Amino acid sequence: MEKIKGALISVFYKDGLAEIVKELDKNGVEIYSTGGTQTFIEGLGVKAHAVENLTGYPSIFGGRVKTLHPKVFGGILHRRDNEDDRRQAAEYEIPQIDLVIVDLYPFEQTVATPGATEQQIIEKIDIGGISLIRAAAKNYKDVAIVPSVNQYGYILDLLRTQNGCTTLEQRRRLAAEAFNVSSHYDTAIFNYFNRTEGIPAFKQSFTEASATHLRYGENPHQAAVFFGDLSAQFEQLHGKEISYNNMLDMDAAVNLIAEFGDSEPAFVIMKHNNACGVAVRPTLVEAWKDALAGDPVSAFGGVLITNRTVDKATAEKINEIFFEVIMAPGYDDDALAVLETKKNRIILKAKSAARCGKQFRSLLGGVAVQERDAKVGGRDSEVKQATDKAVTADELKDLIFANKIVKHSKSNAIVLAKNGMLLASGIGQTSRVDSLRQAIAKAKSFGFDLRGAVLASDAFFPFADCAEIAHKEGIDTIIQPGGSVRDQDTIDYCTANGMAMVFTGLRHFKH
Repeated sequence: MEKIKGALISVFYKDGLAEIVKELDKNGVEIYSTGGTQTFIEGLGVKAHAVENLTGYPSIFGGRVKTLHPKVFGGILHRRDNEDDRRQAAEYEIPQIDLVIVDLYPFEQTVATPGATEQQIIEKIDIGGISLIRAAAKNYKDVAIVPSVNQYGYILDLLRTQNGCTTLEQRRRLAAEAFNVSSHYDTAIFNYFNRTEGIPAFKQSFTEASATHLRYGENPHQAAVFFGDLSAQFEQLHGKEISYNNMLDMDAAVNLIAEFGDSEPAFVIMKHNNACGVAVRPTLVEAWKDALAGDPVSAFGGVLITNRTVDKATAEKINEIFFEVIMAPGYDDDALAVLETKKNRIILKAKSAARCGKQFRSLLGGVAVQERDAKVGGRDSEVKQATDKAVTADELKDLIFANKIVKHSKSNAIVLAKNGMLLASGIGQTSRVDSLRQAIAKAKSFGFDLRGAVLASDAFFPFADCAEIAHKEGIDTIIQPGGSVRDQDTIDYCTANGMAMVFTGLRHFKH
């Protein structure tokens, strides 16, 4: 236990401070303060030494420099168990400051204030306060730091129950809180300056919102935490807590449905981060029926997303199967009543929040950052006819549809589609031939006729084998990036067998 002998108090907000000041005075603590805080303390009938009397300097440069002085920081940073430090403190008449109570200028609030000027915002970048916080936290062995009003209750309880003393463990906890405050503050300032700079900012995901502890991670024995503002993306209308695995599928679903915009009703069924059902139709209920038909087995327990407001007819059909999550821009009242009949079903109303332009991934004990894959490839202006036989307008429409899905499928990926519907995909195989065979087998298992279907590949074909396998199943239209040194082998096979193939020039690996 260490007795608090001296305290420095300099705060922007005074709410909740009075009781702490009175408790310090009762315990005989020498209080040092500045400007408005000193006036506030003395208004309580408690003596406070002016920092400018300690330093010999007034507050200068419009208040930019008040506490930045060796007598202040020396009082905080000198080591009580170091003989040389104690000798120098005595030599230079540096007081012992064992408690620092300080908060920071309201930078974030000023940024959020309509009409705030650049100069007003810059002046709310705290220098002295952040320096006091870091100094006191660094010397937590001897000094207790209270970095914001959030810790007022904690320090008041210690003062009352421990007669003005603190323990090493308590000071260490306060130091950790202090560095959390300073980290958040500095990140807010960085984000303000980074609006125009575009510097990759992974850390902002961990500081802009409180951590949400999830039930568990991918498996029950793994702890998990979510950092971010889910409320900016969705409003939860119904259901249980969102899980780690739900979030992974939700992220994959949001990215895929965004490819379809709002031009036609589209429905996507996600399972383990891959689409197992996708369809675009004139009505939403038709889109749902054909998305489900693509793989009614895998759809069980899946995550659903659509680009349209859900109506009652669609809700009644959806309600016939078990699923974990549904996301949509809105729900008719009678549709919502149908979907809410399952107590735990998670129903989310999507908001039009902008997607981050960067993607972050943890690996090898670090974090890799890349730009989001924002291109698709396949529009008229982006395809290059590779074979003698040209694709028709309807075939091109299906090719673009399939290419959107393959972009969001685990590599190596092959997608088979027909008439705006996903027939099957082969995903995550170590060989593209295996992915194609997987897709064909799956499509056949649900009774689909592959004649007239199109094929999309996320990367080029190094050999003609995939074109040959597809042709034997009646698939004669292909979209792929191209770029292999042996592209001509596939082109020659397609041309010789009356197949049409286009190149996009865009690979879409998803590892």
